[in-house]
Amino acid sequence: MDDLRLTLQTLASDDRRDLVQFIQWQRRRATGRQDLRLLSLLLHAQEYKSDYLIRKLYPDEPNPVAYYALRKRLFKHLTEFLLLRQRQHDATAATPVRGQLTLAQYLFGAGVPRLAWSVLRKAEKLALDNEQYELLNAVYNVQIQYAGLPHAEPLDAIIERRHRNKKAADEEERAGIADALLRQRLRQARLHGRGAVPVDELVRNVLKEYSLQEAFARSPSLLCRLLSIARHAMLVRGDFAAFAPFIERCYRLMERRHGFAPAHREYQLRLLYMLAHALYRARRFADSVVYLEQGQAILATAPGRQFSDLAPRFTFLLAANYAFLHRNAESIQLLECILRAKPALLPAHQLTARLQLTFHYFAEGNFHKASQTLISLDRTDHWLEQNMGLEWLLNHNIGELLIQLELGNLDVALVRLRAIMRRLHEQFPAAEATADTPAVPLGGPYHAVVCYLELVHEIMDDPAVVSTPEFAGRVATMPAFLSEEREDLQVLSFFAWLRARVLGRPYYEVLLQLAAQ
Repeated sequence: MDDLRLTLQTLASDDRRDLVQFIQWQRRRATGRQDLRLLSLLLHAQEYKSDYLIRKLYPDEPNPVAYYALRKRLFKHLTEFLLLRQRQHDATAATPVRGQLTLAQYLFGAGVPRLAWSVLRKAEKLALDNEQYELLNAVYNVQIQYAGLPHAEPLDAIIERRHRNKKAADEEERAGIADALLRQRLRQARLHGRGAVPVDELVRNVLKEYSLQEAFARSPSLLCRLLSIARHAMLVRGDFAAFAPFIERCYRLMERRHGFAPAHREYQLRLLYMLAHALYRARRFADSVVYLEQGQAILATAPGRQFSDLAPRFTFLLAANYAFLHRNAESIQLLECILRAKPALLPAHQLTARLQLTFHYFAEGNFHKASQTLISLDRTDHWLEQNMGLEWLLNHNIGELLIQLELGNLDVALVRLRAIMRRLHEQFPAAEATADTPAVPLGGPYHAVVCYLELVHEIMDDPAVVSTPEFAGRVATMPAFLSEEREDLQVLSFFAWLRARVLGRPYYEVLLQLAAQ
């Protein structure tokens, strides 16, 4: 894969036009520019091999050395363009503070200390108001450096403010370290299944180690980081019924006491998303939509692609909520629209959108479209497990199994079922009890999935079995399948399919009924 081409393909049409103009400004000559020719070839819908590009750019005498030098020059132009664009689109206080700091240093060097100190005071106030602790530290260091010049403030006062800022900056750094550390440790649980680590103990130990137990109420940035830590734990444990009220109280308290300045919009959006997601998993769908619409209103006022990573997540979650509010057709419309949008979604977002769209098509009974969408993912099971996690892969594979079963492709469905069972057998074999450890059933934390697949297998062998009292009784005991995963609506959707078969009712109707319980 050509990484330079991949990066260029992410640019919106306006950004591509601006990049061409930016490159032209670098040199006066506008014709015969090889870098612009290479840019045009890399932006083409078809991906060309290096050999073809070399022949195209140097038809008289292919020159690989000149070609790779040209790529380096184009990459340099792209880097400078993105840096300039980031500064222009940065809605935080970081860019103006850096600009004022640079101006003050220039004025000190030019011998204008009065104006330099005036600019420094403005930079300090702006950084302080917007919690730019790292930049504020740089401002104080410059103030200390020039404290001996006329118009300076007392050195002791500057040093005191610097020490006070250092504590806040250190706290923010510790929160970042704790967040990253917990993400790393919980990633193993995400790859190998729930129950792989003692989540509550892990969170408590990390917060205690970095002295963060009481820090969340002090700023939007810290609140966002610390709730992110708690959310990672909830994603592993699935206890969203308790998490949703907690994060809702925290958000409303921050909103009421301090509000969210324009520089805090990113933190506010992340908090809104975490809150809406927790409410969704707690089955408070209408409440979740309210917070999602608040977030989308903020996104609509953001310049350019400032929050391009967050915007798709709001759309995915809104579509998921609509499905449980009898608005599944709108869910499909939202996801189809975002998949057609330009620039294209990031690869991980595309996979998520297509998998989610598959389940919405399934709910509509459009099994052919669901199958086509799932095929369009075009990834191996190994790749999906390594990059998206085991639970993502299981959702994908069970969904594919049910789609093929609905389409009447029993042979294909049986192959997929056996593949899922084989994976669970290999990764989570049964183990007998010992003096130190209890017995582990086949499938480990996914034993209920094994039981579910066994019931599906029986339906495949004999579709009439769903009408027998014995089978119906076994399905009735399946809520144990949801014991620790009550808020996992993906699991609920699979159970709804089994329940619908027993009741002889439409799948979507049964799903909505179960979600409302």
